[in-house]
Amino acid sequence: MEIGVVAQRGNERATKLAGDVRAELVSEGVSVRVDEATAARLDVAGCPVEAMAEYPMVVSVGGDGTFLFVARRVGSTPILGVNVGEVGFLNAVSPAEATDRVAEEVERIRATGVPRFRDVPRLAATGEGLSIPPALNEVVVQGPQRGRRQGLEAEVRIDGSPYTATHADGILVATQTGSTAYNLSERGPLVHPNVAGLVVNEMAAVEPMPPLVIDQAAEITVHADGPERVVVASDGSERQWLDTPATVTVRVHDQPARIAGPRSDFLRALEKLN
Repeated sequence: MEIGVVAQRGNERATKLAGDVRAELVSEGVSVRVDEATAARLDVAGCPVEAMAEYPMVVSVGGDGTFLFVARRVGSTPILGVNVGEVGFLNAVSPAEATDRVAEEVERIRATGVPRFRDVPRLAATGEGLSIPPALNEVVVQGPQRGRRQGLEAEVRIDGSPYTATHADGILVATQTGSTAYNLSERGPLVHPNVAGLVVNEMAAVEPMPPLVIDQAAEITVHADGPERVVVASDGSERQWLDTPATVTVRVHDQPARIAGPRSDFLRALEKLN
């Protein structure tokens, strides 16, 4: 059995904890591969994160950003998140219990072939010339810059029906998982993880519509015009520029992400937002 471990880059606490998890698993006869950056710090052999997609589980040690980094590279491979960040909605395991929780899931893999996990939706954005990876949190279509007299002209349709047509900094579509991320900073609603819904949220619109929670099976179409180019972003880090006019369609990807290990207490995690 091979297990992948990825630690937040530049975080010594995460690196040390990744080393502790690795050492514990190795002592139990598990083959552990560590991401190349962390491996260099630990002075062990490294492995590209993309190669970990073939393993039964990958351990992400860091904050939600590290989890998203891993998820973009391993697809539907279950990821167990160990939280060394501040909020950590995607990371249910604390540093103090990391080695025990990882060991529990390894035993489940030995017994059943898979760890405990739950599927969470990812978003696919498609359009002419557009090729960005699926998003676990949100897809954003926005103008070259934010602010007054910037942004884009946007027309949004949901399953073909018009929702809004306005000038805005951008249009954001979030999963329930992503409702606590960029969507929240744009005054969007929180969506409980058990609710199979998506959020459509205008960003600083001139004539705003309230943010809308829609069925997860819906298709959202954003027609963007105004500036010469607009940018489409997946989880804030993967970006691509499109010439206008541009039409971007957002729907749930056919392959979900998978969060391994125990479930986090969503309502308790919200306390960290205060």
